[in-house]
Amino acid sequence: MHGGNHSRLPNDAANAFIHPMTSHDLFQNARRVIPGGVNSPVRAFRNVGGEPFFVARAEGSRIFTVEGRELIDYVGTWGPVILGHAPDAVIAAVCGAASNGLSFGIPNPLEVDMAQTICDLVPSVEKVRMVNSGTEATMSCIRLARGFTGRDKIIKFEGCYHGHVDSLLVKAGSGALTHGQPDSAGVPAALASLTITVPFNDLRAVKQAFAANRNEIAAIILEPVPANAGLYLPEPGFLEELRALCDAEGSVLIFDEVMTGFRVAPGGAQELYDVMPDLTALGKVIGGGLPVGAFGGRAAIMDMLSPDGPVYQAGTLSGNPIAMAAGLAQLGQLIQQGGWSRLEELGEQLEKRMRPAIEGKPLTFHRIGSMFCLYFCEGPVCNLADARRSDQAAFSRYFHACLDRGVYFAPSQFEVGFLSLAHTEADIEQSARMAAEALRVAGY
Repeated sequence: MHGGNHSRLPNDAANAFIHPMTSHDLFQNARRVIPGGVNSPVRAFRNVGGEPFFVARAEGSRIFTVEGRELIDYVGTWGPVILGHAPDAVIAAVCGAASNGLSFGIPNPLEVDMAQTICDLVPSVEKVRMVNSGTEATMSCIRLARGFTGRDKIIKFEGCYHGHVDSLLVKAGSGALTHGQPDSAGVPAALASLTITVPFNDLRAVKQAFAANRNEIAAIILEPVPANAGLYLPEPGFLEELRALCDAEGSVLIFDEVMTGFRVAPGGAQELYDVMPDLTALGKVIGGGLPVGAFGGRAAIMDMLSPDGPVYQAGTLSGNPIAMAAGLAQLGQLIQQGGWSRLEELGEQLEKRMRPAIEGKPLTFHRIGSMFCLYFCEGPVCNLADARRSDQAAFSRYFHACLDRGVYFAPSQFEVGFLSLAHTEADIEQSARMAAEALRVAGY
């Protein structure tokens, strides 16, 4: 079975994970000591109403609430558990690495192995540095691009989310979009003024931005496949034209592949679309569920980093041996199992099963590989403005109806679903059937 051994725990042992407190009680306690009761905003269920449930454990394609309820999971820790939860190979690698020490604060062999693996798999990456989150990765890419070009301004796209970095929280997606505050408080206006935002798939707007800021643009940063305002795709030629514009203008092209890296293909979206950025931000899959990030690219740019160059970046836990062991084990399993072709098969099956419930209705289903999104509006959905047409009240009804039926999708219209190698055809069949019932409850 892909992704884990579902017989690892007998029923009586599994029941031992049931918590003495309910999700409601835990959430009330959490609200007293954690802002909003959560450590990341989208978990609060504000966009869909109600209260979040708390998870006691996860295995394979399932998560189990503190009350012992079993749910088919399509959030997958927001993407990294591509093998499924608690896969044997990853758990064994983590335990083995932990037995040698949790952190060293000095180089370890596993970080070299991870760097080599990334350079081998990602077409544009010649050198890479490990960090602890996707936010750190994108933040470092921006600083590096500014240091390399000697320029200050950047171009980003409306709806693309690149972490909670001040200069990138300007018309952001993901949790910032869900809560109706695309421009976060606490971001200085002077800093925000260095970020130029344009609609995704709008080449004319990008060209106008360059023309109005001649020799001032350090970089363009984007998700090559935006996955933080739902999921929409680059139009034919869009990424290629961005590459050409950056070449002509002397700017750095940055792909944020924290979501798509190692998920849509071994080399990420840049491999699928055959467009090579100068810098790439990575995360999620390379940690196997542990906190991790990385950024890499052309050696000429990466060599600007300290200690070789003048651009400073550091992190006490960067290259942590536990995270490196988990990520290497996960990537190894993906390669050995031919995981990406299998994920495409599962994605096709889900789309095929979902289509009959969607046909003829004002709904739009998008998928790339094992990532998917259902919009509650008619297509096309090509950018943030299109995504915002989605009926969020209908999505909320749909979300809760699915949850009531044992299927967990992300609690926001502006997030994507993820399949894993642990999902089975039976999981997909059951989920599609429950989703069809949920659509009827939602009024579709």
